[in-house]
Amino acid sequence: MEVASTHPEYFSHVRTIIGMVLGLSLARLVNGLTRFVQHPGIIKVYPVHLGWVIFLFITIVHFWWYEFHLSRIPVWTFPLYGFLLFYAMVFAALTALLFPDQMYEYKGFEDYFEQRKRWFFGLLAFAFLLDVGDILIKGEDYLYSLGVEYLIRQIAFVLLCIIAVAITSKKLQMVLVLAAITYQVSWILRLYVIL
Repeated sequence: MEVASTHPEYFSHVRTIIGMVLGLSLARLVNGLTRFVQHPGIIKVYPVHLGWVIFLFITIVHFWWYEFHLSRIPVWTFPLYGFLLFYAMVFAALTALLFPDQMYEYKGFEDYFEQRKRWFFGLLAFAFLLDVGDILIKGEDYLYSLGVEYLIRQIAFVLLCIIAVAITSKKLQMVLVLAAITYQVSWILRLYVIL
């Protein structure tokens, strides 16, 4: 068995595969958004769906930005690598849920999103729980540097996802997604403007 090493290129190696998965996720969002431009007479925008697309785009870009703090990890193991790869793949699954390969059996994005929102919000809640593990990997000091707001934020987003599944009012759904986007941008600007 080989002794664990702390070579900096290990972090670069892990970042590469995570970057590939996140890059595919962002590409799926961009490709999905261009459908509205390519086929404006056929594919109609559903504002609530579009709001969650914007939220997820911001969240994925944010995830990639703050994952740089993984450079502080002294020893890389396969389970650690597997966890981070799995976490990144959850974002890929979320983007696939927002923009499916085919829409033939649905009347449009409103119909699709309303029928699949349990899957989307369930997986999004799971991503917020995985984030706690990701933060703990970076160390207790990193967790404490985020303050008590971090844990409140994670719990609030998980609860928001549970509530979002039950909300049928389009106006209330829109308020919820706009609040999520606003808070996410606020969080990033307050804590992550500088690495």
